[in-house]
Amino acid sequence: MTEEHRIQNEIRVALSPYCVIFRMNVGKGYTQDGRYFSTGVPKGFSDLFGFRKSDGKAVFIEVKTKSGRASKEQKHFINQMILCGAVAGICRSADDALKLIGGK
Repeated sequence: MTEEHRIQNEIRVALSPYCVIFRMNVGKGYTQDGRYFSTGVPKGFSDLFGFRKSDGKAVFIEVKTKSGRASKEQKHFINQMILCGAVAGICRSADDALKLIGGK
């Protein structure tokens, strides 16, 4: 398990009393006849997403390690979600995520 995946799991557990959170999985590959395909969501979509139980507000969390940096697309996605009224941000720990959603 990578450091980022460990942080994602810690965030999911910490937020479980306050939010319903899902982990986004994406992938790339080739079909049996050699055609390339890509699955998942648009570039920049956050690692974790869901909603806050108290008010149903959408939540988007980009998870990074202490030294990890968000891409231009990830920053743009987060900003767009905030403009639309969602709770969104970059979190490096479960404590960051609790602060983001207002649970701590």
